[in-house]
Amino acid sequence: MRTLAVIDGEHYPSTVRDALAELPYQFVGALRVGGIEKLRGEADYGVPLYDDLEAALRELEPELVLDLSDEPVLGPAARFRLGSRVLAFGIPYSGADFRLEPPELEPFPVPSLAVFATGKRVGKTAVSAHLAGLLSRDSDVIAVAMGRGGPEMPEVAESRPSLDELLALSRQGRHAASDYLEIAAVAGVVTIGCRRCGGGLAGAVATSNVPAGAELALQRGADFVVFDGSGAAIPPVATSKRLLVTSTFDPPALVTGYLNAYRILLADLVVVTMADESTPHEALAEAIRDVKPEVPVIAVGFRPRPLAPVDGKRVAFFTTAAASAHARLAAHLTGYGAEVVHVSGNLADRPALRRELDTLDADVYLTEIKAAGIDVVAEAGAKRGVEIVLAANDLVPCPGQPELEPALLVLADAARVEPVKT
Repeated sequence: MRTLAVIDGEHYPSTVRDALAELPYQFVGALRVGGIEKLRGEADYGVPLYDDLEAALRELEPELVLDLSDEPVLGPAARFRLGSRVLAFGIPYSGADFRLEPPELEPFPVPSLAVFATGKRVGKTAVSAHLAGLLSRDSDVIAVAMGRGGPEMPEVAESRPSLDELLALSRQGRHAASDYLEIAAVAGVVTIGCRRCGGGLAGAVATSNVPAGAELALQRGADFVVFDGSGAAIPPVATSKRLLVTSTFDPPALVTGYLNAYRILLADLVVVTMADESTPHEALAEAIRDVKPEVPVIAVGFRPRPLAPVDGKRVAFFTTAAASAHARLAAHLTGYGAEVVHVSGNLADRPALRRELDTLDADVYLTEIKAAGIDVVAEAGAKRGVEIVLAANDLVPCPGQPELEPALLVLADAARVEPVKT
């Protein structure tokens, strides 16, 4: 196996030379990453030496990068950053007791865009729905969404699902707030629901039926396909372009650390959500550009939008948003004529949600299509005769930021003309 070694000057050169001879690889070069303590002038390792990773990978075309360095030259954070750069080239990165593999991506011949995230609860599906709705204005768009509660076999939502349809799914024991149902309800595009299990450090899935969902999208003859990831898992498809979503409330060390750096390196655009004048989104954008200087980073906010009229009604709003945002969300909903009597952030905590519902007096339960929005909130409303209204999360501009929609359209146009990535 053609292998690039990663070495440092904290090892005696003779130790490294003997290791290169002993280990069962075809070493075609070595990347020197620092350290001088054990060096006495220029050392000969018996292979070409490089100081630039990208140059070594392009010129040598290794099948593996094997890390023979150690503390203090490369600590854990630096190794994850180096590993991210290696994986972005589609090459495994290995060391004495670890091996990181780039996620396997299935070829896909139609213009497409993957939306994935640095983690759960950053608004990735809202971004996917916004993108799908935007592109559907002049294209035949299909969305393929995977989730931990998705269907056993890929399932097509042909139109916006009604509340009765969602309740029927829930009563069958299904996850009636799966991401594909949210996209279908909000964007009004044909959406194919898939499921996945497991998520690796680099975003690979242990199992999924996304390839079957992608084939179904091809059979339907879509002009453009939006693939929606799940949590920090990346859709296992080689899409034309890629969009990463993260939150302004996540610390830069998390967003850019570990193998999130790999996700940034994959991305052609990064959207930072939940931003406004008071949030630290600029510092986060700087940290993201430190990983990939050329990537556009755009911060946006979210605002709830009822999918049916709520004017003149007493409304309890159910969301996954943090408590710090509740007052702002309630104030926004008054613009729809609602009297907001309660805001709950417990959609992902069923026991707390049920206790909360027992105390509420409202004309309308307004709920996001997430977590327990259908099986707990909508079911409680149906039993008590309280009107249920579903809510979308609209993307709104953040002051001082570039406009998002033109950037999305540019990205989609590039996806239509550039070769599919692998």
